[in-house]
Parts: sequence; structure tokens; C-alpha cells
Amino acid sequence: MEQRFKIEILPMKDRLFRLALRITMNREEAEDAVQETLLRLWSMRDEWDRVSSLEALAMTICRNWSLDCAKRSGRANLSLDVERDSPVSTRTPLHSLEDKEKRLILQGLVDSLPEVQRSILELRESQNKPFAEIAAILELSETQVRVYLHRARQRIKAEFERLYGV
Repeated sequence: MEQRFKIEILPMKDRLFRLALRITMNREEAEDAVQETLLRLWSMRDEWDRVSSLEALAMTICRNWSLDCAKRSGRANLSLDVERDSPVSTRTPLHSLEDKEKRLILQGLVDSLPEVQRSILELRESQNKPFAEIAAILELSETQVRVYLHRARQRIKAEFERLYGV
């Protein structure tokens, strides 16, 4: 069991931390969430063979613990990190400023989504998780995941088009 923990679970620490950090928006709480997740997984080691995906179980534990922590701290909103450094280009400073403004607006639109839609968007777009795994992590059906993702994308697209006429 100890060897399996080292091989299968410990490599997930970074992904768990990123998920927890996006939910709690606090480094120390995210670290606590990862530690709590690892402890809970270890305490469940006798049940690992009955679990179809240890990663899905780990992500579910981490997500739930992080959401509880964020609620206790009064931070119920998740935030996706859509602010990315853009590649070097020949664009003018004005274009760069416009791009930054659009990214900030996009971040606000994503932040305004319901929690389940934000989580699905994060897991699908940032972490490239398959629908089946997202469904397992969030305890939804694959159909629900697809519907929530579609609604999130449509809502963001419609609002962005309204603002920019794109």
C-alpha cells in the first residue's frame, strides 16, 4: 500500500494544490487542503481496490474540503486564473492593453458563473480532464457535465459578444 501511495497518489499533489488554490484563493489553506486530502486517502487505503479512479477520488476530496474551507472563510466565489502572459508579438501597446482588458472582463465573466459551472470549466479547459472524470469528481452524470459546460460557454460568449460586439 505504501508503494502504491507513492506511485499513484503523491504525483497528484501539484494538481490537487492548483485546484485547492483556485477554490480557496489562499496558499496556506490550499496546502492544508492537499495535506487533508492525502491523509484522508491514506486512511481509506483498504478501499482503494474498490475505487475506479483514485485521481477522481482525490480531486473530489480536495474540492469538497476546499469548498468547505472557502465557505468558512467567507470566500464562496471561485476564481479561474485566465490572466496569462501573451506571447511576444509585433502588436502595439494599445492592442496589448485591449487584450489585457478583455482578459480581465473574461475573468469577471467566469467568476460570475455558478460554482459547478466554474469547476467544470476549470477541470475541462485548464486541466484537460475527460468528461467521465469530471463527472466522477463532481458526482454528476456525464450528461450533466456536458450541459453545464455548454451553458457556461454560452453564457460567457453571449456576455462577451454583448460587451464587444464580437
